[in-house]
Amino acid sequence: MFIFSILLFVVSSKHCTVLPVRCCKIIFYEERNFQGRSYETSSDCADMSSHLSRCHSCRVESGCFMVYDRTNFMGNQYFVKRGEYSDYQRMGMSDCIRSCRMIPMHRGQFRIRIYEREDFGGQMHECMEDCDSIMDRYRMSDCMSCHVMDGHWLMYEQPHYRGRMMYLRPGEYRSFREMGYGGTRFMSMRRIMDSCY
Repeated sequence: MFIFSILLFVVSSKHCTVLPVRCCKIIFYEERNFQGRSYETSSDCADMSSHLSRCHSCRVESGCFMVYDRTNFMGNQYFVKRGEYSDYQRMGMSDCIRSCRMIPMHRGQFRIRIYEREDFGGQMHECMEDCDSIMDRYRMSDCMSCHVMDGHWLMYEQPHYRGRMMYLRPGEYRSFREMGYGGTRFMSMRRIMDSCY
């Protein structure tokens, strides 16, 4: 298998750099164990039903993706990298895979600010590395909003990167509750490093 490289221009607040990025490729299948009709993509797909009547398994040939059990990148989500995923239920999905988002490779610093309350209120802590327990490290009982300044991150509802997860790319997230995570407390977070690709 050949992996091609393209050039991606990444603009930061300070400067512009050129990064080599591997092409991403994921194949979705209607049935478990990679059976039935298939659909291949290298980019985001907001609604899988336009390609497959259902999606119960997938194979990632290169790159990293988030898959979701609702359309438009909503609902339960699961991080997938190169490998085989033979059954959507083992990924914590309550329904079949209905949308996916490609995660671009990031090289450079990682930086995120987490807040105890919505709208960037309460305690604030800035983090540049993985954190396996927000409670232990920062003495924060809850994390309800954040600002991702650099890199791509995963947040988890349990310490040590377990439980439901949420993908965060650069931007402001004023309310996890309004994003559909009202009953979820995020307790750990991890960078999506280039070693994942």
